[in-house]
Amino acid sequence: MQCSNSGVQELARVMMEKKGVPDIIDTINKNNRLWEVPEEEFNVVIDTNMKGIANMLRHFIPLMIEKKQGILVNMSSGDVVDNKGIYVFLQQVTPYCASKWVVEGLTKSVAKKLPAGMAIVALNLGIMNTQMLQSCFGSSSGMYQAPDSW
Repeated sequence: MQCSNSGVQELARVMMEKKGVPDIIDTINKNNRLWEVPEEEFNVVIDTNMKGIANMLRHFIPLMIEKKQGILVNMSSGDVVDNKGIYVFLQQVTPYCASKWVVEGLTKSVAKKLPAGMAIVALNLGIMNTQMLQSCFGSSSGMYQAPDSW
């Protein structure tokens, strides 16, 4: 499935047909300085983290409004929310961090317009020992918890 508008529209249609309206919806970039990131790679990050979320919201919020309930969870990142190591991290994964700032703003904006019975949050799980963190921080990433330990 693609994060394109038509791809998400088809996902919403199939999901409604097979499972009904979801209660919860949860919606990444090699490290490099922005001026060294190829346009195609930048577009993939933006298409996934920004357009993908916008398309999911566009097609699922109306279904949840009709149901009069639902929780939307947009994945944010500790790399844009707190200041621990942000300077180094921002330099190395600028497209990712920029897209996560958009996630924060988009989520807050949508929250103001949702009806009673619905909620939307930008979830920040903190700094996790992922491949992306390892590519930025090397062996020091080992001091952070790995996602599979949850």
